[in-house]
Amino acid sequence: MPWTDPAKLIEDARAGGYAIGAFNMHNVETTEALVWAAEQAEAPVFLQVGRAIVPHMGVRKAFEMTKRVAEESNAQFVIHLDHGPWDECLEAIKLGFNSIMYDGAHLPFEENIKTTRRIVEIAHDFGIPVEAELGKIPDVGESVHWPDYYTDVGEAKRFVEETGVDYLAISVGIVHGVIPGLKPEPLAIERTLEIRDAVGIPLVLHGASGIPENEVLAACAAGVHKFNADTDLRHAFRAGIEAVWAKGDYQLEEAMAEGRTRMVAATIEKMKLYGCAGKAPR
Repeated sequence: MPWTDPAKLIEDARAGGYAIGAFNMHNVETTEALVWAAEQAEAPVFLQVGRAIVPHMGVRKAFEMTKRVAEESNAQFVIHLDHGPWDECLEAIKLGFNSIMYDGAHLPFEENIKTTRRIVEIAHDFGIPVEAELGKIPDVGESVHWPDYYTDVGEAKRFVEETGVDYLAISVGIVHGVIPGLKPEPLAIERTLEIRDAVGIPLVLHGASGIPENEVLAACAAGVHKFNADTDLRHAFRAGIEAVWAKGDYQLEEAMAEGRTRMVAATIEKMKLYGCAGKAPR
């Protein structure tokens, strides 16, 4: 299938009041799980080359694997670089990614603006939209003072105006990862609304695993139109592997096949929750 215009997907989601799922792959089987879920749910999907797979196989090999699996399918897909530093963003542009996230959130605010603006200029020359992040997102289990982590509304407005980013990832109570049984921080929906009204572009939530369904829907209504989720899907894949190996000495391929099956089902549930199931462009 032809590649899908990511900016149009997000704009369609904003107009339709739903969100697009963005999920990380880790090997061939997990890539297939995401693509097969998109086919079965008739949902567009962001296939994300993320921070776990890059050290494992590198940006180029991860891209080539994802491209091969996706292009053999009937899915409507985007291949997106997630949390890319400067050099990786430039590599992704050269390789042919059609969406990138430049992550300068760890930099001083002024430097984040400067470097993000330059990445946006380069990417836009190639017709590639750019996501960026503002605010701090802790790892699950960290003890944090949340007001220090939330995205500042005034900074977000200035950041978007001066960089020209296409969508903005924000911090409003989310974390990276899930600890079973640990209740997550409630999302700051009012802060999300304030940021939406200030910046005027679609918002993104990373760390969407483990968020209660009612808060996902509230965030979508407040301007979030791309959800990044990984941990819930990895847990589904792992459960499939463990279920097979619990029976005894089975081949790795059999275990991974069961993991893939369970990850397909988990991904479809995310797509239904986000409202993008049935929204794949024809």
